[in-house]
Amino acid sequence: MAGDSTTIARPYAEAAFEVAHANKTLDAWSDALSRLSVIVADPQVAAQIGNPSLSDRELVDLIFAVAGEGLSVEVQNLVRLLAENERLTVLPDLARLYEARKTAVQGVRHIQIRSAYALSAAEQDSLKSSLKGHFGAEIELTVEKDPSLIGGLEVRADDVVIDGSVRGRLQQLANELQF
Repeated sequence: MAGDSTTIARPYAEAAFEVAHANKTLDAWSDALSRLSVIVADPQVAAQIGNPSLSDRELVDLIFAVAGEGLSVEVQNLVRLLAENERLTVLPDLARLYEARKTAVQGVRHIQIRSAYALSAAEQDSLKSSLKGHFGAEIELTVEKDPSLIGGLEVRADDVVIDGSVRGRLQQLANELQF
């Protein structure tokens, strides 16, 4: 389902990005989409999204009331369109895809590192430097400790995965030996 949600959200995210980029309002859209994502993920609002007795207009009014002031006309129109097409639940994926596109245009790559052990600041700086050369962009790291990797680390950048963990190598060996 997550893949379906991402597939559905992608054209909306692309359109939102194009409008924001053309109007030079990338950060304002980021803030609005982030706020809207939190709102539709709230259990009370999520229950209302699935409520057949609420009209699209009532649902949109509810979301706007929770969001408060400050949503641009374009963002409001996006919310109305999503409600009309029964796609409000894809807002978190839409926001995530929008942010990925925004950071790519700004020349920054978000990379997630999973390591069996905690990484020192010097190790993180070294990784940043290596990854900057590999990806040709500024790097923003998110580091998380995962003892199940046994040793080594795993690097994720969008759809690129570099698995240098002991667990990954053992799994690869097991596949080669057909275990």
